[in-house]
Amino acid sequence: MGHHGQMHAQSGVEVRPDAPEGSDGRRDQRYLPASTFRSRRAALSDAQRQTWERRWPELGLSVGVPAAEGAEPALDTRAWFGRQAPLVLEIGCGSGTSTLAMAQDEPDIDVIAVEVYKRGLAQLLCAIDRAGVGNIRLIRGNALDVLQRLIAPGTLSGVRVFFPDPWPKARHHKRRFLQPGTIGLIADRLLPGGVLHVATDHPGYAEHIGALGDAEPRLRRVGPGDGLPVSVVRPTTKYETKAHEAGSAVTEFIWLRHE
Repeated sequence: MGHHGQMHAQSGVEVRPDAPEGSDGRRDQRYLPASTFRSRRAALSDAQRQTWERRWPELGLSVGVPAAEGAEPALDTRAWFGRQAPLVLEIGCGSGTSTLAMAQDEPDIDVIAVEVYKRGLAQLLCAIDRAGVGNIRLIRGNALDVLQRLIAPGTLSGVRVFFPDPWPKARHHKRRFLQPGTIGLIADRLLPGGVLHVATDHPGYAEHIGALGDAEPRLRRVGPGDGLPVSVVRPTTKYETKAHEAGSAVTEFIWLRHE
């Protein structure tokens, strides 16, 4: 997430075609969840825009305006990927460095990457296009809405949350993505034997995350050894390198859902 954080849900959402944009290429703010995340206004380059227009209809889905009453059906991932395979949800993929590398290392696993910022998704989409990778799909929207509305219980082999926004000020802790309810929702969406993999470089948030995951009765903390259904080997991103250089230690958590 690179400190981009997907924050708590504001309302139900409707899955719909990509929302209108202004002349500068930014999403009309009416189509995004209330701004608990930080606004980013970087427009796409011409090459990114062209790739977006060509590949997004096939590989991307936008979660948009508040929906009328009634829940949407869960995603038909078999139709979207064109195959039946273990499924990983990455929450807050940023520009997708880890997403792409891990998907390339595991071609037999399908990955859905969720992010609110179009610029990051466009960077990942261009990288997917250049590399010819076929096992990644993208969702633009609020991760909690995606988990609640689009992912059926007991369907995920893995959930990845890398460097969520720590919201370090005490008065902002309620904006952190990982809360007791979110951990419970993730546990519900995981298959028995599925993995929740979290990484953070913020010591206070690490303590908070560790306590939350350990308190969830359906999860058991494990090491990175053999026997996990998905890889827990992350590439070192530019963001992580900067964190190391600044003296920030990265804390990694791996939980397994009970059989």
